[in-house]
Amino acid sequence: MSTSDQVRAILGGTIAAYRNDPAYRQRPDLHDELQRIGGRLNQPMRIALAGTLKAGKSTLVNALVGDTIAPTDATEATRIVTWFRHGPTPKVTANHRGGRRSNVPIARDPREGGLTFDFAQLDPDDVLDLDVEWPAAELVDATIIDTPGTSSLSRDVSARTLRLLVPDDGVPRVDAVVFLLRTLNAADTALLKQIGELVGGSSGALGVIGVASRADEIGAGRIDAMMSARDVAQRFTAEMERTGICQAVVPVSGLLALTARTLRQREFAALEKLAGVDPTDLAKAMLSVDRFVREDSALPVDAVTRAALLDRFGMFGIRISIAVLRAGVSDSVALAGELLERSGLVALRDVIDQQFAQRSDLLKAHTALLSLRQFVQRNPVYATPQILADIDPLLADTHAFEELRLLSQLRSRETTLNDDEMASLRRLIGGSGTDVASRLGLSSGVDADGPRAAFAAAQRWRRRSEHPLNDPFTARACRAAVRSAEAIVAEYARQGR
Repeated sequence: MSTSDQVRAILGGTIAAYRNDPAYRQRPDLHDELQRIGGRLNQPMRIALAGTLKAGKSTLVNALVGDTIAPTDATEATRIVTWFRHGPTPKVTANHRGGRRSNVPIARDPREGGLTFDFAQLDPDDVLDLDVEWPAAELVDATIIDTPGTSSLSRDVSARTLRLLVPDDGVPRVDAVVFLLRTLNAADTALLKQIGELVGGSSGALGVIGVASRADEIGAGRIDAMMSARDVAQRFTAEMERTGICQAVVPVSGLLALTARTLRQREFAALEKLAGVDPTDLAKAMLSVDRFVREDSALPVDAVTRAALLDRFGMFGIRISIAVLRAGVSDSVALAGELLERSGLVALRDVIDQQFAQRSDLLKAHTALLSLRQFVQRNPVYATPQILADIDPLLADTHAFEELRLLSQLRSRETTLNDDEMASLRRLIGGSGTDVASRLGLSSGVDADGPRAAFAAAQRWRRRSEHPLNDPFTARACRAAVRSAEAIVAEYARQGR
């Protein structure tokens, strides 16, 4: 029985207990809440983007979705928690205090195509959050939540994000968090710890990854900016190793990623003209933003177009685009692919896939268990001890939860494993993907060596777990690797291989 099936069984028993209890039989609000907890298991995974003010959250939402659906300027919409869900047609709904809902008019900028929300008839202070439905394939399996900056000058604006990520009632609202960092200060670390404790429960973090955001600005727009950003991301990772609650830190230029996914032919044509300029002359013209957009420049692209390119690409994006074009790229599709790869978004999506998407059922089940536990503790019935007795072992012992926690803690805890052992262990417990081939380091698809490799892995880690010089954490990690390998062996046995 899968973890999700076990959660559904516990939930079914809980619903029956409340229906049979005279004190709660006539409480439709409680029964509705139980149904909502169960309904979450069948909904897309909820991923929240969080971070300080101007960290680039809305731009990253747009880049992930591949469309400019999140306003990025200082509009009222950026002060409100916004849920981006899949829907057949574009639609925006405001959820007001008191339960009232209203439609929000939306429009496209005729020049840039960005989405704008019309708040003329709304009081933003009366709006709890926004629901945006959009027909994007990226939203079919994941609901993305854009949050206001946690360091906003408005205490109420920051509180909106905190109520979502670390609510007072301890009931998780999201399944996973992508935390955007421009610096790493004590406030960021403290908030990450709070988020990790709520999303992961008392046993440790699940589903939290970091992004060194606006990475192109770290290197002041130089062509080697992403290299500088990778160094910064590694430093962030090292500094957060003491907390053990962030499973990865990835450098990303959200602006470049969004531009790559929405590249226009006229922009490609303008960049081609700039790439044809003598390198020395172009370098002089691009010494600063002011020089690049000067009206009297001799560049073969007019000042208005240059300003538009700067707004869409940034200096780093323009420089890297010209370098790629000079290297031989000759069409807009190829250029977009190169920019997307260099933006860091491909690496981020790989991490999201490995840490979140491939474990979405598990993360949703974990959220449901934590929510159900809070519910029965707040509203005790005769069966509460039995319900908790079912929930707590599942939260503590489910091996897939243990794998996720170890993937995070292996970054922060000392072990007696050498580099080769560490790489092998991380791969076996799902650090490179949850499919069998990724865990065993085999070529994709059916591999005749799979059963033999799984059995060998189980033997290797069983011996390593019994090493007399193991510290407790190393022994725990090795035992987890044994369980992962044995699960693969058992799966092969079920398949008759």
